[in-house]
Amino acid sequence: MPVQADLPQQRPVIELRRAAAAVGGRRIWSEVSLSVTAGEFVAVLGPNGVGKSTLLKMVLGLVPVTEGQVTVLGGRPGQRNKRIGYLPQRRAFDPATRVRGVDIVRLGLDGDRWGVPVPGWVPGSRGRQITRRVDEVIELVGATSYAGRPIGQCSGGEQQRLLIAQALARRPELLILDEPLDGLDVTNQASVSALIREVSRSQQVAVILVAHDVNPVLSYLDQVIYLAHGGAVMGPPADVITAATLTMLYGTPIDVLTDRAGRLVVVGQPDAPAEHRLSGR
Repeated sequence: MPVQADLPQQRPVIELRRAAAAVGGRRIWSEVSLSVTAGEFVAVLGPNGVGKSTLLKMVLGLVPVTEGQVTVLGGRPGQRNKRIGYLPQRRAFDPATRVRGVDIVRLGLDGDRWGVPVPGWVPGSRGRQITRRVDEVIELVGATSYAGRPIGQCSGGEQQRLLIAQALARRPELLILDEPLDGLDVTNQASVSALIREVSRSQQVAVILVAHDVNPVLSYLDQVIYLAHGGAVMGPPADVITAATLTMLYGTPIDVLTDRAGRLVVVGQPDAPAEHRLSGR
């Protein structure tokens, strides 16, 4: 019987080994370990105030590692940020904003220049390459039909798709999204979650996303890291999203149900960790 050769293991895009973070001298969390490879969609979940955004900032090199090790794209955090697409917590554009969606996307390619790009101002092949890439990512996120409209006249879901296109413009190997579903209705939350999963797979981009509400994104994930009470539980959703695990993390009863389609639904999650509610902070 022939012996099958071992397949080479994929190098992690992000790797945390027993990492800890502190803000203002106060430890936020510790003993966090995580490995994310190309094409994986991973969510950092948990209530407000547990350090979800701090984890993203650590990956970007904006918050130091106080214990353990963090490697991003084979180097130190912050060392290879040009290969990372980053979408910070969103704020809706004012309805009066006249900048077109296509120009918002283009800022992902030449946003280091001053001002909004003037259509057609880059001559020759470079200009054609920029236009072609902008068109590609707009089509990738399904925004072609409205990208020419002023961004202020686009819906919340449309704006978010255009901002994701902006983050993808430079062909990143890692996409970091900080609460991209915040402020969207349920339909758009599901639509954007499905889009992110498809982009992760088709482009082989590692995606790490922060979310406050677990339910809209849960069925699209490969891995979950759930932060609460200064600790974390990590693994596939079916292993992490259990009544016993979430009850332990929150210190209050949490139910996990299964709907008719076999999807997990978390019921009873509090808005903040129990220790914060009891202390009044």
